[in-house]
Amino acid sequence: MTEQFDDHKTRAAAWFRALRDEIVAAFEALEDAQRTGPFKDASAGRFEVSETRRTAEDGSDAGGGLMSVMRGGRVFEKVGVNVSTVYGTLNPRARAAMMARKDMPGMAEDPRFWASGISLVAHMQNPHTPAVHLNTRMFWTPHGWWFGGGTDLNPSLPHDEDTQAFHGVLKAHCDRHDLSHYPRYKAWADEYFYVPHRGRARGVGGIFFDDHNTGDWEADFAFTQEVGRAFLPAFVPIVERRRDTPWTEADRAAQLAHRGLYAEYNLLYDRGTRFGLETGHDPDAVLMSMPPLASWP
Repeated sequence: MTEQFDDHKTRAAAWFRALRDEIVAAFEALEDAQRTGPFKDASAGRFEVSETRRTAEDGSDAGGGLMSVMRGGRVFEKVGVNVSTVYGTLNPRARAAMMARKDMPGMAEDPRFWASGISLVAHMQNPHTPAVHLNTRMFWTPHGWWFGGGTDLNPSLPHDEDTQAFHGVLKAHCDRHDLSHYPRYKAWADEYFYVPHRGRARGVGGIFFDDHNTGDWEADFAFTQEVGRAFLPAFVPIVERRRDTPWTEADRAAQLAHRGLYAEYNLLYDRGTRFGLETGHDPDAVLMSMPPLASWP
């Protein structure tokens, strides 16, 4: 069983890295297509890549990954695409948070864990081009394993055409595996990405799933890969449709205000942000999702 899960971990980590490479290349291609625009600097529109490290509470190495961030591009004002594989033991705060969500007998006695995944957040130059989020991950402990993730669209100036197209691609990919996945995980996203103190959603939704374990690792991994494969065909056509739309200062103000809402959600409610900070991962990588500029009333 241990050897089997070692193979599973290797395959999952390799997939997340391959997806990262594909997305980074696609986003840089979008920047290249705008090279004749107002940004002439040849260095613009490229990701800066750095290694990240997680340090255990005893100071030992506990994994890490790659942080890839593009700032000041022609299409992307700021976008981060991170991958990581971390391991070690869960501290009491992380254990309590995990056991509050699922029954995991024995976790207190054996709190070892392993986790790998990809996390992406893009904040766009044009206010008519929506921000977007993607995350997929695998989590393992001696007491169980599961997948989680999803993707959601966060426009400051929503366009029904974009919302319908985004959801249409997600549904088509989900339906390849189980016709119940899309309606279930769309409803979960609507609940998860709700901002209680503002009484509104942070965007127009998408899909979200967590603790996904049907007992068939291969099937669950295949579905998680499908979610990753859906991202570019769901998002890139929207970028191509909106990146040259004329915008006003009022549009920019709406964009900055929406980014404030996004930041509030990520800092107060997002599970990934809290888990990363509580388990000692590189804070710059964890907080990569923060927008470059935002405003509040």
